[in-house]
Amino acid sequence: MKILLASHNKNKIAELQALLDATCAEAEVVSLSDIGFRDEIVEDGETFEENALIKAHTGARLGYITVADDSGLMVDALGGAPGVYSARYAGEDGNTEKNNAKLLAALRGVSATRRGARFVSVVACAFPDGRDDIVVRGECPGRILTAPRGKAGFGYDPLFWYAPFGKTYAEMSAEEKNEISHRGVAMRAFAKEFAKLKFEENNAEQ
Repeated sequence: MKILLASHNKNKIAELQALLDATCAEAEVVSLSDIGFRDEIVEDGETFEENALIKAHTGARLGYITVADDSGLMVDALGGAPGVYSARYAGEDGNTEKNNAKLLAALRGVSATRRGARFVSVVACAFPDGRDDIVVRGECPGRILTAPRGKAGFGYDPLFWYAPFGKTYAEMSAEEKNEISHRGVAMRAFAKEFAKLKFEENNAEQ
């Protein structure tokens, strides 16, 4: 059974494959690149759930069981911003340094007690046979620092402090981050839900 992950990201492909290997051994994860999909998927939803479903339904219309995720950072003092605009907070180029600089500027003068934040990841799965979508959500609570710490990770990771580990995301090992991260929580929840399903036949591309 081929499962399409609506992404070109090889790391996400490997992560989902590892999770499904433990719960659904017959599943093979393929990417948009693997199926030759080059069109842009317009993510114009107002929530993480809407954007994840837009991507998942795109793949399902091509005949694949399709998994997609949408994630971002929500900062309490900013009313939940940058939210669904996390990747393009400082502009459409998705520049990490600019995004982090804009976030720090927006929080200038905000006390540590008011810098609470959470990373959010929503994983959606849509099916070409029309059965109900799977939608799960993972969150990780933290706090935004006043300066970056750590060299690992990507995006807002150097600014996101996770108190139970006493580290930012960018100071964690890959194993530590996968244990508690929003995406790890959501992906594991998805894998459990997917494992409950029964399939009478493979999806259309088999």
